[in-house]
Amino acid sequence: MILRQFTCRAVVNACTQARIRRLAGSREMAKPSSDLAAFRDFFAKAENIAILTGAGVSAESGVPTFRGAGGFWRKWQAQDLATPEAFSRNPSRVWEFYHYRREVMLTKDPNAAHKAIAECEERLGKQGRKVTVITQNIDELHRRAGSKNILEIHGSLFKTRCLSCGHEEANHKSPICPALKDKGAPDPNMHDAQIPVEQLPRCERAGCGGLLRPAVVWFGESLDADVLSRSHEVLDGCDLCLVVGTSSVVYPAAMFAPQVAARGVPVAEFNMENTPATTHFKFHFHGPCGTTLPAALANLMELEKKKTKGFFYFYWYSVLKLQSC
Repeated sequence: MILRQFTCRAVVNACTQARIRRLAGSREMAKPSSDLAAFRDFFAKAENIAILTGAGVSAESGVPTFRGAGGFWRKWQAQDLATPEAFSRNPSRVWEFYHYRREVMLTKDPNAAHKAIAECEERLGKQGRKVTVITQNIDELHRRAGSKNILEIHGSLFKTRCLSCGHEEANHKSPICPALKDKGAPDPNMHDAQIPVEQLPRCERAGCGGLLRPAVVWFGESLDADVLSRSHEVLDGCDLCLVVGTSSVVYPAAMFAPQVAARGVPVAEFNMENTPATTHFKFHFHGPCGTTLPAALANLMELEKKKTKGFFYFYWYSVLKLQSC
């Protein structure tokens, strides 16, 4: 059963990692396997697949991750801006940051990893099997790729919430308000626009007009209780778990896969590098998610058909070649 003690978004430090390991009761394996055939055996039998995704799955679409070297917007790290306190101090600066991210996302497309997940969900759904995506990403690329069963545990760049009436809704306007047009450039030499608060995005519900904020989960905030509960249900019921492009350093999401592994469910990690949780998993596939994931989730029957078709083409080509000699 997935532990429910942690509900606030935060970066996992060394002490917290140790605590998570104790709570999960997980035991480290010698070394995860990279045997694709062995993974496919588990995949072929799985009825309820949970796919956890993080920033790495969208990086190949050109989406800035704002982590690691160069992970700054102007002189600020994302963690400096993605907090309720930062918004209270300077809503103009925070809205510039999120406006920039929204505008960037409107120029990006889902990559091969997003598409492989969406295709897998559709294909397995026709077989009575279920695929659920639990994503930390706020870019909506999974939706645009065609995924339907999605839990966005950190919210969405393209939703807003009113600080006065609490109303939350989808918002894909570009720009989101006139005052933010052409604002938000990440140049470190750029000064804040210092937009008056009354010119920032406002609620359009009759009689409200309150200040809007991005409907994302900031550091220190609790995840939506309903989304978190549904995520727990998916993870408690899955018989195969994939961890794709996540650093495993932001909880509560960092706890999910190790606890699934602790109850004996096979977990496969797809990432460019090892993470703090890698040694808890049965499989680890190193490389770009857009390359490793489509190969792992491929329709094996279609692959066999292509191989067979290729064999017959080669066979008849050889026969005709011999006859012409």
